[in-house]
Amino acid sequence: MPHNLSLQLATRSLCLEAGTLPRQALHAAERAVLDGIGVMLAASGASSDVIPFREYALARGGKPEARILGFNDPVAADQAAFVNGAMAHALDYEDAFDAVPLHPNASLLPAALASAELHGCSGREFLAAVVLGCDLVCRLGLSLRQRMESYGWYPPPILGAFGATLAAARIARLTPRQLCDAWSMLLCQNSCAGEIKYSPDATLRAVREAFPAQAAVTCVQLAAHGVRGFDAPFEGKAGFYRLFAGGDYDEQPLLAGIGEVFWIEQLSFKRWPTCRGTHAYIEAAQALRQAARLDPQRIESFLCIGGDIQQMLAEPRQSKRAPRTLIDAKFSLPFVVAMAFTHPEIDLESLSSRALADAAVLDLAARSEFQRDPSWDAEHAAGGKLILRLRSGETLQHEVARAFGEPSRPISDALLRAKFVDCASHAAMPLTRERAHCLAERLLNLDREAAVTNLLRQL
Repeated sequence: MPHNLSLQLATRSLCLEAGTLPRQALHAAERAVLDGIGVMLAASGASSDVIPFREYALARGGKPEARILGFNDPVAADQAAFVNGAMAHALDYEDAFDAVPLHPNASLLPAALASAELHGCSGREFLAAVVLGCDLVCRLGLSLRQRMESYGWYPPPILGAFGATLAAARIARLTPRQLCDAWSMLLCQNSCAGEIKYSPDATLRAVREAFPAQAAVTCVQLAAHGVRGFDAPFEGKAGFYRLFAGGDYDEQPLLAGIGEVFWIEQLSFKRWPTCRGTHAYIEAAQALRQAARLDPQRIESFLCIGGDIQQMLAEPRQSKRAPRTLIDAKFSLPFVVAMAFTHPEIDLESLSSRALADAAVLDLAARSEFQRDPSWDAEHAAGGKLILRLRSGETLQHEVARAFGEPSRPISDALLRAKFVDCASHAAMPLTRERAHCLAERLLNLDREAAVTNLLRQL
């Protein structure tokens, strides 16, 4: 293997034969593809935030190379990745890697789909691209010894872009040197400011994955046409690690078990269309409500206890208690927990823009508090503790160490199918239940598909 770290990562990712990947990793990728495509389909009809992206892509024209999911619009490959990328996170319903935390497939899948339509590939090769691209994103996150947030960055789309580029490059059959070139060009345009967390009126947090998905496809195409990049885009003296983390990283998580251990097998899948950090609290609220047969009118106030990650979802207090955009509501512990107490379920129907004016939710959210527990570290990223104070003076509490959907408490294939069918019914061009069930079955057996494009046409 080459000593150059960047080239080593590229070589190991591109030269690994798809046929050598374990069935467990391939099936994990099938689950991620099923879930991700379903979420994008739902966003095409359920998120107004993606409309400007589609209008922009249609206005651009160009050679029809790939399609916008949910609308069936043929556009240029980079524009398809752009719009599908906007839809991938618009509902905050996609898979997650709790350990960092990240959404490793949010920009990867739109880029890989565009590349597959442009270049063609088998189902197995597509899955291999997803497995290896996702693995790189997770490894990059695990390798950081200095938090990117310390430098003002917002990590998920930045890290995700490198995996998206790898996946698109593998499908496009680039060489390891060309992949380094593509990563180099990505460095020249890949960014996401941490300010995305602090502006309550902004919708960028919803559609942020459009930019890395488009960049990935563009960089791969330019690399294929011979644009030469840097020798060491990751470890160079002014490369990724120096720019985004002060050069403080550990090679061991990057290389240990690479090609043998695949982090895609450790993804969490979402039961509710909200930030993953809210899920433990939703579970706790539903458990308390059910166990005590609780009428929301009996609740005086509630207290969420958590660590740094959960604190981000509770502050600033006033804007989180009364969010002004749907994406901010999905990142609000006060709002989401209040909804869990006042609604039978949190789903695509209940969590729409109408929910922002729900008087019962807003009233209860206004009586919420957050308490930071300094002992909660990254291991508690998917956990949460909820304490209720009732009007009678009684207190109730419930703690969830790891929210439903993570590997130790996985969502079954059957539940993922049901989620896909529901998502497909919310698409701009809704699919019938029968057709959605058929497509879900094919996506969960994507390894058997001779050509991904044949399946994508059915969407």
